[in-house]
Amino acid sequence: MTARILVVDDVPANVKLLEARLSAEYFDVLTAMSGAEALAVCERADCDIVLLDVMMPDMDGFEVCRRLKAGLATHHIPVVMVTALDQPSDRVRGLEAGADDFLTKPVSDVALIARVRSLARLKLMTDEMRMRALTSRDIGIESPEREAIAEAGRGGRILIVDDRASSYEPVAAMLAGEHSTDIEADPNAGLFHAAEGNYDLLIVSLALEDFDSLRLCSQVRSLDRTRNVPILAISDPGSDARLVRGLEIGINDFLSRPVDKNELLARVRTQIRKRRYTERLRDNVQMSIEMAITDALTGLYNRRYMETHVGTLVEQAAARGKPLTVLVLDIDYFKSINDTHGHDAGDDVLREFALRIRRSIRGIDLACRYGGEEFVVVMPETDLAVATMVAERLRRRVAGEPFAIQQGSRGIEVTISIGIAALAPGDNPASVLKRADQALYRAKRDGRNRVVPDAA
Repeated sequence: MTARILVVDDVPANVKLLEARLSAEYFDVLTAMSGAEALAVCERADCDIVLLDVMMPDMDGFEVCRRLKAGLATHHIPVVMVTALDQPSDRVRGLEAGADDFLTKPVSDVALIARVRSLARLKLMTDEMRMRALTSRDIGIESPEREAIAEAGRGGRILIVDDRASSYEPVAAMLAGEHSTDIEADPNAGLFHAAEGNYDLLIVSLALEDFDSLRLCSQVRSLDRTRNVPILAISDPGSDARLVRGLEIGINDFLSRPVDKNELLARVRTQIRKRRYTERLRDNVQMSIEMAITDALTGLYNRRYMETHVGTLVEQAAARGKPLTVLVLDIDYFKSINDTHGHDAGDDVLREFALRIRRSIRGIDLACRYGGEEFVVVMPETDLAVATMVAERLRRRVAGEPFAIQQGSRGIEVTISIGIAALAPGDNPASVLKRADQALYRAKRDGRNRVVPDAA
């Protein structure tokens, strides 16, 4: 995996040393000698991770980090602070500034590469969703960047997996003021508990007595329901090799005992902020997908989706020798509804008609707004006789109950015409749709408010 790493330090020897170590692992390395230069590089989106020295003149690393995390264009870039300061208070100050991780000088090669690789994997995933989210702004969906900057990372749901009361009780007490915590003292049940709980963070002890904690972390990462839940590991001193292995498996962050309360709270907030930002990105992408394939007025699938998906349904029906039927539906005299009652009333009728369609078909049926007042329903594993019964039931439901409109006390009488065609040997999506459309034309020609099956 390659990534562009920005090394920021005002001491040339330090820059050269980190540059050589990272280049040897095939990372692309950029350098900056000041905080202002680093901010400019990040604003241009030229880097994936920032290795940031704390002690610099003019603007120290804490201030650089604060500015990066406050910027709409830069807050998502992981920042690792490289410092000779090793007190918990120094780490807390950096975490409160927005740092994602720390490396203490002299920097261990193994720790450096493990942390950079771990953050690069997370950045790659976030970048993909962020790109889609930013693209979705073009169709009116607000990107979650401002919410992410304002997110405090409090009020999280946390699961602690630890089989020693002397270990988990102090941690739970430290978290109690800001978060709700559950304890799982049986590591064998940890994965199931995590999958069922919809947690914002898992805290896993690396010193479980009768269970391999790294195996548990690996299982969490392999399960769909927990794959994206951040993991904070707590280790005993001298567990560097296991921590490095844990970072490779997918642990997001770690603390060493004895646990400092302020550092614990700061690291937990950081992981929950990231989790919530990622969830907002996923929701944003899902919303953009839904907007791309659904009709905004009726909530049914749009024509683009139907034309893509109906091909798959036709292929499956033909390959399995199963029936498939297509209905083309049209609201009778819809123009006169708009002319008499206004376009808002016309929209009310379209929304209500879509609702009545949904109530008349199965979950496996595909319903879409084809255009204007015309709709299409594709019914897999349904022959012409059954589809005709469904269509007739829908026709009666529409004609039998007036459509309510917001701007009038009286409902509007509405009728529909429906043409039906069943998939025949040699049919493709266009041909079966065309025959259903021709049947609809006959229904309108013969007086409307009727269902006409294709005679072929």
